[in-house]
Order: sequence, then C-alpha cells, then structure tokens
Amino acid sequence: MTAVQEKDRTEDLKALAEQAGRDLEDASALEILQWAADTFSRRFCVTSSMEDAVVAHLASRALPGVDVVFLDTGYHFPETIGTRDAVEAVMDVNVITLTPRRTVAEQDAEHGPRLHDRDPDLCCRVRKVEPLEQGLTSYLAWATGLRRDESPTRATTPVVGWDAKRRKVKISPIARWTQDDVDAYVAEHGVLTNPLLMDGYASVGCAPCTRRVLEGEDARSGRWSGSGKTECGLHG
Repeated sequence: MTAVQEKDRTEDLKALAEQAGRDLEDASALEILQWAADTFSRRFCVTSSMEDAVVAHLASRALPGVDVVFLDTGYHFPETIGTRDAVEAVMDVNVITLTPRRTVAEQDAEHGPRLHDRDPDLCCRVRKVEPLEQGLTSYLAWATGLRRDESPTRATTPVVGWDAKRRKVKISPIARWTQDDVDAYVAEHGVLTNPLLMDGYASVGCAPCTRRVLEGEDARSGRWSGSGKTECGLHG
C-alpha cells in the first residue's frame, strides 16, 4: 500500500468512526458490536483487562470466536490471570496474550527495581502501551470496556470514535452503561468476573499500583493512588 493509499484509508476509517459514533449513540451495546462485526469481521478485536468478561461476552454473541487481547504485564494479580484462563476455557472467544519486550527482571536490570513507583508513566508505556500498539497492528478496529460513569476523565467517551494514536476505530459499546447495568448483565448471563471485585477492588490493574476503593470514591480512585496519574496511556 502506498503512502497516498494509506492516508486515504485512514481518512475513510476516521470518517466512518465519526459517523458511526453519531449514528450509534443510542444503540444497544450488542447492536454496536454487531455493527463492528459486520463492518470489520476478523479485523476487529476486543481488549480486556480481565476485570470482567462483559464486553468479551457481548462481542462473542456478535462475532463468535472473536479475538480477545489481554496484556500480561508481569505484574498482574493471580486472580486476574485466573480470570483470563477461565474466559479462554468457557467462552466462544480466542484469547491472545501480549507480553512486553522485556521481562520484569530484565526491566529491573535496565531501569532499577520498582520502576512503577518511580516512573509509572514509563512503566505503563513499556509494559502496556507499546505491546498493545504492536498487538493491534493487524486490526482495523478494537473494542474496550470504557464507561462514562467510571471517572471524570472518561465522561465523554464515544460509543464509536477515532483512535488517532493508533489510527484505528475505537469502540466502547458499554460507554453509556452504569455499574448497575454491568451487574445486571453479569447476573443475567452468568458472565465471569475477577474475584477481586468482591474484595473491595472497583477497578483492577497491576498489583503494585492498585488498591481497594474507599466508600464514596469513584471506581478508578484505587489506581495509582496518590500519584496524580489517572490513566495508563492506553486510552489517552
């Protein structure tokens, strides 16, 4: 593909995403994912932190065998790895595990131990952002579990938007859902969830950078607590 053709395709995808964001704002999560499946087929994937498998379950209804991309940072709780393994075993999805270029030990040798404490942005970049960018290369669109009610930084999340950083269509089918909606879907369909959600964790990330949430705090407040950091870089 020439540079001109690549530019034209990128502009077409961007226009498609922006139009779909308007057209599908009031659509159900399953309708949004059915649009993604019909539009992109196997060049569409779901990313999952394995906090729960709600979006993966929804996507499997629209596109059985859909690729579900999981980032194994080397710092996950055992419960998170267990959730991934259970999802792979019981759901009609194809779990793809991405890993960083360096192991935790190799990173420690290069940058010193506990990089996540000293420079969490760099740690997230090398253990999450860079592996995801490489892993998404063959896809035109990807789905996330972002919700507008999770935190102020996610309040304007479109159901379909343009990921300018990766030049892909970014789909957030449950953006308009509340936690009550998630809980109801989990109960109705018996969807797998991370056991840590029953142990005071409202949002589950890497173990060194995640704590339980206190009463009255938003769902993301337990991530990088006290650092001023709110996102890992995957979504902004």
